[in-house]
Amino acid sequence: MAWFASLSPVWQGFIATLFTYGVTALGASLVFLFKSINQKILDMMMGFAAGVMIAASFWSLLSPAIDLLTQAGDNAWLTPAVGFLCGGSFIIGTDLLLSKAQFLQRRASSLKRSVLLTTAVTMHNIPEGLAVGVAFGCVANNIDGTTLFSAIMLAIGIGLQNFPEGTCVSIPLRREGTSRLKSFLIGQASGLIEPVAGVLGVIYALKMRDALPMALTFSAGAMIAVVCSELIPESFRDSKALASFGVLSGFVIMMVLDVALG
Repeated sequence: MAWFASLSPVWQGFIATLFTYGVTALGASLVFLFKSINQKILDMMMGFAAGVMIAASFWSLLSPAIDLLTQAGDNAWLTPAVGFLCGGSFIIGTDLLLSKAQFLQRRASSLKRSVLLTTAVTMHNIPEGLAVGVAFGCVANNIDGTTLFSAIMLAIGIGLQNFPEGTCVSIPLRREGTSRLKSFLIGQASGLIEPVAGVLGVIYALKMRDALPMALTFSAGAMIAVVCSELIPESFRDSKALASFGVLSGFVIMMVLDVALG
């Protein structure tokens, strides 16, 4: 931890989002071992990730943004409201693209199906990488309410939800007859954008301090939209009790650790 804390925020953001990409690749790599995964395990993981991301959206993103605006004497509700809605709308838009890609799969060639699906999921991952990068940039800027630990926990939460995401891209492709290697390459490719977005998020946070509230609340809106549109529906479909326990556990652990160490 001391070694990681001594790094520049750019390197911290890069390593953190390299981790989230690595978890995506790890999830996609299951295609080499299975044609299907125990859904209860995935539901529990997605529920836990949802809880972590809900808690992180407030304590690591929204609350620091509101504090920044209050200290500056600015309107403490307008910018958070606009930023939050913009972030959520971005995710809704990429979800619509993903739905369109899934529809077009039945009418396109194998290569085109792969490109459509990977592009849609990649766009979905951009705000996740930005959120992690902005979080580390805020720590470097000594923004009240942000800690290195909370930024790390945010990256862990996003990484956890990336695991089933990588699996959910590669396994269906394998079922359709795509080779194991190609299914893996497509599944992991969806997470490659996160390290790039993470570094850009750190630089943005360091260079444009006045715009931080908008960036933080945009990221918070994106996180909540991911939870609502992807994690909750998927995890609650078959294992509502396990998924609920996962959400509660993830939220409480993130809340306790963030408040205790903040």
